[in-house]
Amino acid sequence: MIAKTRGVVLKFIKYRDTSIIASIYTEHQGLQSYIVNGVRSARSRRNKIALYQPLTLLDLVVYYREGRSINRLSETRCSHPFCSIPLNPKKSAIALFIVEILSKTLKEQTENRQLFDFIWQSILQFDDESYSPENFHLIFLVKLTRFLGFSPGNSSELFEELKNELDHTWIQSAEANRMNQLLNSSYQDTPHLSNQQRINLLNVLLSFYRLNVEQFGLVKSVKVLTQVFR
Repeated sequence: MIAKTRGVVLKFIKYRDTSIIASIYTEHQGLQSYIVNGVRSARSRRNKIALYQPLTLLDLVVYYREGRSINRLSETRCSHPFCSIPLNPKKSAIALFIVEILSKTLKEQTENRQLFDFIWQSILQFDDESYSPENFHLIFLVKLTRFLGFSPGNSSELFEELKNELDHTWIQSAEANRMNQLLNSSYQDTPHLSNQQRINLLNVLLSFYRLNVEQFGLVKSVKVLTQVFR
């Protein structure tokens, strides 16, 4: 059947000589893979491949068959051309990190409107030219846990789960206090953090994800984040 849906691009891989397979998290069918023909050909419009760059927000018309591992796209339109993410080195680094996190955590090929709306609105907020990005990835990680089903209520609960990985003094440390603030923060209202505090809190949150998400593994883009926020 033909269906309309919004989608957030996660990644694409080359397919044959001129095509790609794009991984897109969609509003109505969850995580889907689509063959996009001819997008890499010499005759293709120069900017067509830009539609499938990570985090691009799309309006789609798709050929959808339930249970099929790869479907096809009928029409694709950029819903929101980015105004700051590609031009701001910190935002670009965070965008790579967010894509990697989503690729590791989004698995279901079914509709989850609340999760989709959270991701979509978060990206719009992140791209706002007036938005300062330093803590976005931390708040995003915290908020995402609520949709994935393992949100900690406070730093004590988080420590209880990670007690085999964190020193017992952590619960009384400045990072624990900052973590409590993060757990109750919004994108617009975040605590002031030093670069080292930001790195420490990120490592704790990623340990928490590894504990709760099967085959989460290492997050390669952390190295880029560390360099950008020095």
